[in-house]
Amino acid sequence: MRGINTTKCPLSVARLLASAPGFVAALLALSCAPGALGAGPAATVVLVANSADPDSVAIALHYAEVRGVPLANVIALPMPLAETITWKEFVGAVWRPLEEQLVAKGWIDALAMDLVDEVGRRKYSVSGHRIGALVTCRGVPLRIENDPALYKEFKPMTDHPEFRTNAGAVDSELSLLAQNDYPINAGIPNPFFANDRPTAFAYTQVVKVSRLDGPTASDALHLVDLAVEAERTGLLGRAYVDIAGPHENGDRWLESAARTLSALGFDLSVSHGSSTVPASARFDAPAFYFGWYAPDLNGPFELPGFRFPPGAVAVHIHSFSARTVRSDTEGWCGPLVARGVTATVGNVYEPYLEYLHRPDLIMEALARGNDWVDAAYYALPLLSWQAITIGDPLYRPFAVPLPAQTGALSRLPPDLAGYPVIRQMNLLAAAGRQHEAIEEGRAAMKKVPSLALALALARRVGASGNSDQSVWVVKAAAEAAEPTPGNWEVIREAAQFLTEHRRSAEAIELYRKLLSVDLIPPAVRAPWLEEARSVALEAGDTGQAAEWESEITRSALHAAGAGP
Repeated sequence: MRGINTTKCPLSVARLLASAPGFVAALLALSCAPGALGAGPAATVVLVANSADPDSVAIALHYAEVRGVPLANVIALPMPLAETITWKEFVGAVWRPLEEQLVAKGWIDALAMDLVDEVGRRKYSVSGHRIGALVTCRGVPLRIENDPALYKEFKPMTDHPEFRTNAGAVDSELSLLAQNDYPINAGIPNPFFANDRPTAFAYTQVVKVSRLDGPTASDALHLVDLAVEAERTGLLGRAYVDIAGPHENGDRWLESAARTLSALGFDLSVSHGSSTVPASARFDAPAFYFGWYAPDLNGPFELPGFRFPPGAVAVHIHSFSARTVRSDTEGWCGPLVARGVTATVGNVYEPYLEYLHRPDLIMEALARGNDWVDAAYYALPLLSWQAITIGDPLYRPFAVPLPAQTGALSRLPPDLAGYPVIRQMNLLAAAGRQHEAIEEGRAAMKKVPSLALALALARRVGASGNSDQSVWVVKAAAEAAEPTPGNWEVIREAAQFLTEHRRSAEAIELYRKLLSVDLIPPAVRAPWLEEARSVALEAGDTGQAAEWESEITRSALHAAGAGP
């Protein structure tokens, strides 16, 4: 296990880590004390760490420090270090000791009985709880394997063979800590699912759980940092929806998510191909990504230097997207977190399509201002099942309204400052105010020039009948753009734009700039080379066309093992 880079931790956390065993013992003692009450949602967050893993404790402490969660809200318990555990291990090392702590500290209102259920859980007379969110920190086991000895029918769900299992996500089971003696086979309906007006009783029945986890401890540690950074500026970037799945229902959900993103003004790319988004597609600043259906991360996410912008929400629908979160290549949740995503969801075992997080409902909830954990539970049909939520539960992507973003462009990160302007332009144009949209873009290009903004502005200027000016806007921005990771596809799009507007010489210069980057993988470079060669031939630049043709030939020979 890789440890936390303490140079990135708050000094107080770094010092505590230096004497971790002693501190963990002190924390265990403190966790038995009554929970401190404070103001705001942070006061109702309970953090659960594995005291056998100092990184787990450090993640809990860092979150508490950043979000202002009282230290007494941190509960550290000795647990197995494996991601996958048995029901016996779960009940003995996670459920029972955690429930005892929560009852003792008054988080769950309950009276203990001298009885246990068939699984070994102590029975309580429960009247409710006051936990706003329960946060499991990396080191807390991820999933529970099926135990045939504990199988018992739970009709009508177990009438279907796919539900005859008690395998599940640890976090999904912990959602029912405030319920007494619930059946562990199949799943339990979530009363918050697609429910705009949940009853007071629903709040007493379900504990909302989110996880701070990832391939490394540092990945998990920074989930809250990314959330807080995004809340300072508001979420910045584009949106991508990949509608290429095997079932009609999933495609409908993704189409609905795309409509919500469009209504919010996001510059949106929607693909409908038979495979996932290709690595050569435009994929700059993905603030939102929803797609399916591949077993492991692929496409533009694998490009060298790829990173999500702070605050990004990304969901890839797959049955086993969270079978592990300790890998940066296997599945989707772990790899997404490793590449800087702030919030995601996934499944530890097969959930079946109708019982995983609905992407359209996630977007619906976030768009109306819900925080991350509320949005995740609004989108989830079943508990005691296979789904997990990863990210800061308090994170609100739309904490900063769009007018506040566009009114303070100079205070936004320079490489992202153009994106809220594009949103504002899209909303103005949708309202029939095309001239205002263009003027908004022109003014912003003087303050925060960027190639993404230039392309968006140029299309609107061209549509208004001023093609020459649209070309000038793109040409000037493209010449200034650096071919850095994350900007490659935008430069390529600018080259295509100039080609479409009969400015082949300028397009060739952009292709030269782009293809001078050695980091671009061969699978991405190949189609761009073909494009560039075609443009050069059409422009009559036979020398450049021959040079690119030679590179294409060398690449083909190398791929076939016949060349250097």
